Amino acid sequence: MSANIKQIKQNITIIAIGIIILWLILFLQHLSLLPNYCLGIQARTISGLKGILLSPFIHAGVEHLAANTFPLLILGTAVLYFYPKLAWRIWIYIYLASGIWVWVAARDGCHIGASGIIYGLAFFLFFSGIFRKDKLSLTLALIVSFLYGGIIWGLLPYQEGVSWEGHLFGAIAGVITAYLLRKQEVVPRKKYSWEDENPDEADDSPEIWNYRKYFPPPDGLKHPDD
Repeated sequence: MSANIKQIKQNITIIAIGIIILWLILFLQHLSLLPNYCLGIQARTISGLKGILLSPFIHAGVEHLAANTFPLLILGTAVLYFYPKLAWRIWIYIYLASGIWVWVAARDGCHIGASGIIYGLAFFLFFSGIFRKDKLSLTLALIVSFLYGGIIWGLLPYQEGVSWEGHLFGAIAGVITAYLLRKQEVVPRKKYSWEDENPDEADDSPEIWNYRKYFPPPDGLKHPDD
């Protein structure tokens, strides 16, 4: 098994464990084994402060959590794989910043769910590509925009019962995190041929099989590539 495939499987496992925990919490909610008062963010209230930490773990029902499961798996795995050295800082920045801003500026009510983190991760991946400007990051940004470009509508207050503020502040947290970490080193990994700045010069790399060594030209002639 290649190192890349092994790393992807490990990252998926980490995110999958977190998602399983969310489903277990939802199961406990249905069994009424969790408190029936708001565990989410209640803006500008002392009791609502706990929601900054707890709200991403609480969902309104199966449909709510199911809608968040696949994006969490894909985006969470992408952050762990492509930004392994920065991943936990990215998660913590988005987690805390989005929660605090919801507490400060959101409407009255109980704001719950992991959607804010999903928006934060998606916007981080997109704008990190814009800020870093390397080919891999830009390619990842394009993939994210293709898969999740439609989430932009979730930033608008058009759907009753949805915390669009959580989406908005999560997205802002993702953009700011991408900017703050734009110059931070990412753990180097093997480059693929499509990432090379000068692919025509790849034959000179010691890692590439040098056919000239095994097929020398006749005396007085040169290879067409020389």
